[in-house]
Amino acid sequence: MATYPIPVFHYKVSWNNQDIGFSDVSGLTQEIQPIEYRDGLMAGTTVSLKRPGLKKVNNVSLKRGVTQGNNELFNWFNNNGSPGVERRDVTITLLNDAGEPVMVWVALQAWPIKCEGPTLNATGNDIAIESVELAHEGLTLTAV
Repeated sequence: MATYPIPVFHYKVSWNNQDIGFSDVSGLTQEIQPIEYRDGLMAGTTVSLKRPGLKKVNNVSLKRGVTQGNNELFNWFNNNGSPGVERRDVTITLLNDAGEPVMVWVALQAWPIKCEGPTLNATGNDIAIESVELAHEGLTLTAV
């Protein structure tokens, strides 16, 4: 059986046990901030020791085409008029050719911090795209 890289175009996004169609997902980035240390007994003028520090995650951005009568992202952004914020675990699943999960990212306790409507242009013929940016409390990754 040949091993080959998985293409990026076959994926699904879901929350609350519901698959939501998005044309673009970005921000699945994690990094560990290094802590640099040098004490007075170390020779030279450069930082000599580096230790792992806090983990940092980027916001996740989701984009999709605007459809008539679907205002769910904007309603979530506005909390449906109630105070507080509704948090959701957002699952992004990369699928193989057979539609089976290969990698699964989960943005834990995510909530929208930015909701952007389409760029309108009287001379254009592009699809109207809306986007939402999600802050979250951590990103898990599972290779299946």
